[in-house]
Amino acid sequence: MPITKGRRAMLLAAGVMLPLPVLTGCSSDDDGPPPPAAWDIAAAPRAGTTGTGTLRWAVDATPTTLNAFSKTADTGTERIAGAVLPSLYSLDARGRPQRNGDYLASADVTSSDPKQVVVYKLNPKAVWSDGRPLGVEDFQAQWRALRGTDDKYGTARNAGYDRIAKVEPGDKAHEVKVTFAKPYTDWRSLFTPLYPKSVMGNPAVFSAAASKGLAVGAGPFMVRQVSESSVTLVRNPRWWGDRARLSRMVFQAVPAEKRAQALIAGQLDLAEVDPATARRIRATAPGKQAAGADQGSSAPGKAGAPEPSTGGRQTAGAQGGATGDTDKNRSRNRALSGFTLRKALDPAYTQLALNGTKGPLADERVRRAVARAIDRKALAKAVLKPMGLPSEPLGNHLLMAGQPGYKDHSGALGDPDKNAAQSLLADAGWRAGGTGSRQKALDGKTDDRGRPHSAPTATETDTATDTATEGTSGTPSETASQSASGTESGTASSERSAGTESGTASGTASSERSAGAAPAAGDAGRSGRLGEAAVVRKKGRPLVLRFVLPDDQAGAQLSTVGRRIARMLEKIGVRTEITKVSGESYFRDHIATGDYDLALYSWPASAYPATDARPIYAKPQPAADGSLVVEQNYTRVGTDQIDQLFDQALSELDGVASRSLVSRADARIWAAAGSIPLYQRPQLIAMRKGLVNAGAFGFATPRYQDIGFRR
Repeated sequence: MPITKGRRAMLLAAGVMLPLPVLTGCSSDDDGPPPPAAWDIAAAPRAGTTGTGTLRWAVDATPTTLNAFSKTADTGTERIAGAVLPSLYSLDARGRPQRNGDYLASADVTSSDPKQVVVYKLNPKAVWSDGRPLGVEDFQAQWRALRGTDDKYGTARNAGYDRIAKVEPGDKAHEVKVTFAKPYTDWRSLFTPLYPKSVMGNPAVFSAAASKGLAVGAGPFMVRQVSESSVTLVRNPRWWGDRARLSRMVFQAVPAEKRAQALIAGQLDLAEVDPATARRIRATAPGKQAAGADQGSSAPGKAGAPEPSTGGRQTAGAQGGATGDTDKNRSRNRALSGFTLRKALDPAYTQLALNGTKGPLADERVRRAVARAIDRKALAKAVLKPMGLPSEPLGNHLLMAGQPGYKDHSGALGDPDKNAAQSLLADAGWRAGGTGSRQKALDGKTDDRGRPHSAPTATETDTATDTATEGTSGTPSETASQSASGTESGTASSERSAGTESGTASGTASSERSAGAAPAAGDAGRSGRLGEAAVVRKKGRPLVLRFVLPDDQAGAQLSTVGRRIARMLEKIGVRTEITKVSGESYFRDHIATGDYDLALYSWPASAYPATDARPIYAKPQPAADGSLVVEQNYTRVGTDQIDQLFDQALSELDGVASRSLVSRADARIWAAAGSIPLYQRPQLIAMRKGLVNAGAFGFATPRYQDIGFRR
């Protein structure tokens, strides 16, 4: 379904926008198969399932609302809505909208001049669980609630609905006619999920807490019970489509850091997990466990291929220590051996954000220098390769690899190049303190006086721990949860939502040092390695960037990536001061407010980038009170040209032409150097053996009615 909450920032747990040069890059074939690792599910015929049973599916927390358009909606909300409400369009493995025949017989643009008109022909069998047919009154109520003209509806987004002029019955039975005031290319994103008029027609019901439940639905399942720790769905007796192969689904609230124990205790059947837990599951199989050991994997490309050997270090960790022979560890391993690991590239990406509103990074030349100092291939490899996933860096802000129209536009900045980065810094007035030995100082081996540096400390060495802690699956739970914990969700860990944060701002004061001050203990090794004379300076002031990271489980993974980036920046004479803040305050008090120079967080991808990405890259505008309206552009970097390209893409009804405009916008976002995409996050799913038609869905919309247990 479309991303609600304006593509909320995911602080993933990993782990919690010049004239353009001529660009070249790889593009995806719109009609080709999904790329490797696009998804990984255990496919099986419906008839091969038992037709009964209860699935226990982990979410980060019990949703506070069941309204996917509410500002407090999270990934759990969206997952539940997908099972109990109409989705007029679902997504395939490449993120392409597909008409859902359970609800729509057809949907067509019947006119574009003088107004765009879309006629939906509903499946005449489609009824709400109270027996009322889906109809025009439901479409009208949702449009009026989400168009942004009634303050009583606390909506998270009105994109698209604000472009509609009227909604009325069509010329024939079961038809709904929607006329747009302004052309809208992403019209397929609308009315998914579709809520009954009883929800959208009443602001009080619209904003009701999840504990109130959802009295009326129209999916293969319906909400039976909402408790403090779970949401229980049961079969919808009025469902007209393929009968659900499960008797019920229980979405169980299990924080990321407790997932492994819950799996061992037999309390879950399906859960997104962090890399450490994923390795433990792989290590329980004799020899090398195949990805998706369950028979019938439908994952394209590498799905079903053998995973890389876990190696002695990982196996030891999975065994609980060098001995690995205790009864307790054997019992844990036996429990985990009842699961298989499904893995895919998550439709979300981790980026390095550069705050362009103040300090050295307000100068585009400095931002571009930072970008050219970063080896994105090395970072992607460190995070993804240990999980056996393709490790190419992401080359696009608006589309994931494999989506129609994907092109790598990183050439707008150029490849990693230390000399080019140093030249950009010099042009901006930042030069090394020494004269004749500048290169020696910056090559990481000698200082400006030609003296060898001392051996790097453990903090700066790329140890096995770095690899072990990278690549978690998470989302801003999305962040927090990104390990699910710390990443987004903040989806983070498993289904985390943007902006999940936990904790207090402990440690913030100690990390807020003035430029040139001694670094915190955690940075001591790094700063000692970069001699004072080697730091580039401007008017005697050293170039020091405050790198803010969450100090929680998700933060551990982000910190690993952050340390690698800091070492890369050392090579061009840029010092970083890593500031650890609580996961709870990371997004709210730092990312959203602009209290950082550098930061790591993730964004979910979208099938509708012209709509969902615009607020993220829109040029900040001054408000009447003198403040800056940034929407969701937390880097505060944008241009008029980028805004114009998004506006044109939104109004262009020709799909190919619209994607071309989106592509041009992405190239300009790269050139502005406010956001540097690093890699798609890994999606790591622990799935009980015998469960089928589930796994790492990637972009694909789950068919909840097909999920079941093998006979």
